[in-house]
Amino acid sequence: MLADPQSVTINSVAQSLPAVARGVNTSSYQKDDGLVSLTVSHIYGKRTRRTVRLNHSKIAADPLISSQNIKYSMSAYLVMDVPITGYTVAEAKQIVDGLTAYLTASSSAKVTSVLGGES
Repeated sequence: MLADPQSVTINSVAQSLPAVARGVNTSSYQKDDGLVSLTVSHIYGKRTRRTVRLNHSKIAADPLISSQNIKYSMSAYLVMDVPITGYTVAEAKQIVDGLTAYLTASSSAKVTSVLGGES
């Protein structure tokens, strides 16, 4: 079980996310205003699927009616799909480290490219 609370930094601001739900192989953490949440879950079957998901919402102007605000939301998640046997935790971590390093190198240039629609 991960520590309570979890902390996620968005745009240089740390967000404290206390646990709001715990279940079998899953935990959810959420900021007090409900705009940021983190879910960590594990599914066991023929393969093991581990997911870390960050959800973010914000209130901003409606582009069609500028005098009104609406809620927008987005999610980012990492899924690690691992066979039951064949990879150690250390080996799987090396693969995840490789992906996250690729995405975050040079001030997250690859993340910016992908968000811009490049493939």
